[in-house]
Amino acid sequence: MKVSAYSAASAGASLEPTTIERRDLRPHDILIDIKFSGVCHSDIHQAREEWGRAIFPMVPGHEIAGVVTEVGSAVTKFTVGDHAGVGCFVDSCRECGNCTAGLEQYCQGHVSFTYNGREADQETPTYGGYSTAIVVDENYGLKIPAGLGLDVAAPLMCAGITLYSPLHNWGAGPGVRVGIVGLGGLGHMGVKIAHAMGAEVTLISHSPHKEADALRLGADHFLLSSDTEAMKAARYSFDLIINTVSANLDLDQYLSLLTLDGTMVMVGLPLDALSVRTFSLTGARRSLAGSNIGGIQETQEMLDFCAEHGFGSDVEVIDAKDIDTAWERVVNSDVKYRFVIDTSTI
Repeated sequence: MKVSAYSAASAGASLEPTTIERRDLRPHDILIDIKFSGVCHSDIHQAREEWGRAIFPMVPGHEIAGVVTEVGSAVTKFTVGDHAGVGCFVDSCRECGNCTAGLEQYCQGHVSFTYNGREADQETPTYGGYSTAIVVDENYGLKIPAGLGLDVAAPLMCAGITLYSPLHNWGAGPGVRVGIVGLGGLGHMGVKIAHAMGAEVTLISHSPHKEADALRLGADHFLLSSDTEAMKAARYSFDLIINTVSANLDLDQYLSLLTLDGTMVMVGLPLDALSVRTFSLTGARRSLAGSNIGGIQETQEMLDFCAEHGFGSDVEVIDAKDIDTAWERVVNSDVKYRFVIDTSTI
């Protein structure tokens, strides 16, 4: 089927209207009429080949929310009219230990990313959510609960699960002191989710003007990282820190904020290598870890959790013609807190 989309023809090229083909439905496929598609900074990195060679033409977008308009003959998970989402991948090997454990994001075989990837045949390119419709296997689709608007739900498919997964897996909850580094598309979801989990939440930022928003979003405290004395006073005061920024921070400075057996989890993706002094870890039996989105089951849990607590992402809805401008604003950290494309404008 022919589908309208926006694509980049080559690395660094402006996004332009185009037409792509989606496959006919297989027995386990669903067709989603995309209503909103979130703009993730990783869209920009990949379309500009900042993370290595990419596949062009590229239709970015892995924060997809819409309505199911058709189902395959064997589909049991969805019915026509359901609100559905698609995240960062649309298939995996389904056979390795991680896939069978519901950790498809760590598949040891072949992962089919939603865009800039290839289907299971490892030949057919994938196209993402900057389009009006997508066909996906029901096992890799997500049910968007009632009460979550499709616009605020779209960024949860990446930004939401990227923060929910480490907070969940490292036990954020009552009595746990959580620091969120950075208040961008990822960080603002971290504050919301950690607060809803019952943790004591501190937003850590180098920008003093972020304090008011951090408290509005649910933070209990604000720590200004550019304030040397405040950072010294905060040493040994966190059980868990989630670092959402893509800048080359002084990791030793942030590790010093952790208490005995504390963990700092990296979810931001700086382009350059980072360094750390071993003493920053051994001095208090600290851990430095990383986390990568979530599997289908955990992502569904996250969506249900957000719906139960009555929040999605803070978004600014844009027309497709404004994508290039929005990308520049993302690079300049000029968005509160996620751009979402109204796909009816494609």
